[in-house]
Amino acid sequence: MGKDLYGVVFTQEDRARYRQKVRRCLDVLALMLDDFAFDTERPMTGLEIELNLMDGDGEPAMRNAEILANLADPCFQTELGQFNLELNARPRLISGAGFAEYEQDIIESLGRAEDRAKKSDSTIVLIGSLPTLRPSHLVLANLSANDRYRALNDQLAGARGEQFSLDIRGVERLQTANDSIAPEAACTSVQFHLQVTPEQFPAYWNAAQAVAGVQVALGANSPYLHGRQLWAETRIALFEQATDTRPDELKAQGVRPRVWFGERWIASVFDLFEENVRYFPPLLPVLDEEDPIAVVAAGGIPHLGELRLHNGTVYRWNRPVYDVMDGRPHLRVENRVLPSGPTVVDMLANAAFYFGLTRQLAEEGRPIWSRLSFGAAEDNFHEAARRGIEATMHWPGHGEIAVTELVRDTLLAKAHAGLDSFGVEPAYRDRLLGVIEERCRTGRNGATWQTQAVWAAEHRRGLNRQEALRDMVLRYNSLQQTNEPVHTWPVD
Repeated sequence: MGKDLYGVVFTQEDRARYRQKVRRCLDVLALMLDDFAFDTERPMTGLEIELNLMDGDGEPAMRNAEILANLADPCFQTELGQFNLELNARPRLISGAGFAEYEQDIIESLGRAEDRAKKSDSTIVLIGSLPTLRPSHLVLANLSANDRYRALNDQLAGARGEQFSLDIRGVERLQTANDSIAPEAACTSVQFHLQVTPEQFPAYWNAAQAVAGVQVALGANSPYLHGRQLWAETRIALFEQATDTRPDELKAQGVRPRVWFGERWIASVFDLFEENVRYFPPLLPVLDEEDPIAVVAAGGIPHLGELRLHNGTVYRWNRPVYDVMDGRPHLRVENRVLPSGPTVVDMLANAAFYFGLTRQLAEEGRPIWSRLSFGAAEDNFHEAARRGIEATMHWPGHGEIAVTELVRDTLLAKAHAGLDSFGVEPAYRDRLLGVIEERCRTGRNGATWQTQAVWAAEHRRGLNRQEALRDMVLRYNSLQQTNEPVHTWPVD
């Protein structure tokens, strides 16, 4: 995706060659999984945080290019919309004081970016979807000035062949349509990366899929879009619909969507890459010069550029990642289910819960996925996106159970044990898991705080919806800067 795509027109021959090259890469990956030593000595973690830019009136600020130019920090890069940025925290181990190092690093990085944002009459907001966004903001002209976003838009829109339609039915209903992928820019997330061995990968991916619904329920932070109160985590429905290249006829035929939960538990990481190649046509058929077979024959490590690029255009909620660092290949599970925010400590609490719980579930003798159907895991995921912390989950041994009860009675202890296996210092373990426990006790996460604050502004102070949303997001931004977890924030 980093290649210069300005003015590129893809031909039928390009697509045919690319498809052949992707399949060659897939064959080489299969060989490597059998015969190569992947980097497993120090299982690193990583965090990517997508950010919104807002002006002093609570409106989106289309200024990412000038802020990045003034910042000159390689940890920051553009995202899809001109009101978006992305922060890539430095990968690290979470053993010992790893979470404390993450917190300090992220706060300092955000502080530098906020300083530059203020010079551009902007501020940074960590939120799943900026509540003051309107359809007039989410248009092609407001995509970031990066050729790859225009190229991606052209390919997705061309594959769709008609407008992208949204129909999200929540507390209220939103129906709209757009001729570009610009509405996807309203989805800002935090992504957790966990490096695993090829042998561990299926267990960790399966565990991540199993807990995706629980994660979303606890971390929901996107209840508003275009002035409507929709799902607790509207970002899920928005992302699924805003990039759906299938017209109704292909949906009826069972063609898979590019934003995809999946359809089965896996036995190998190869299953996921093979599904990507089997089910999804290439969007950006950009060819690398590398011949992966020749590289392997010469004793080298191939980058598998076409396979990785193709993988990046299939938007799984838990995505497999193949990468090469310092001359050694490695695999990661990229967890993509959660929204950004509300605070750094909230995001790290979400990370601690996820890393700890997935490790414990992945290493238990009787796997959770042997007792939970894949369909039930997907149902849990969408139930959580709709209802957030008020969701009910289906869970083995419990049947139907409130997610807060499931977490407090069962899953927190497993997350605790998993963090101990990582060697996380007890003080950081207890602080971060304590945030999760208090969210469950109070029933308050980012989504509930937002909706309660808007309700109070409308019903106690007489503001209309747009005024209430603006008032809420300005208060949200002020409280966010305290780094106090959202369950402690006052509503009035």
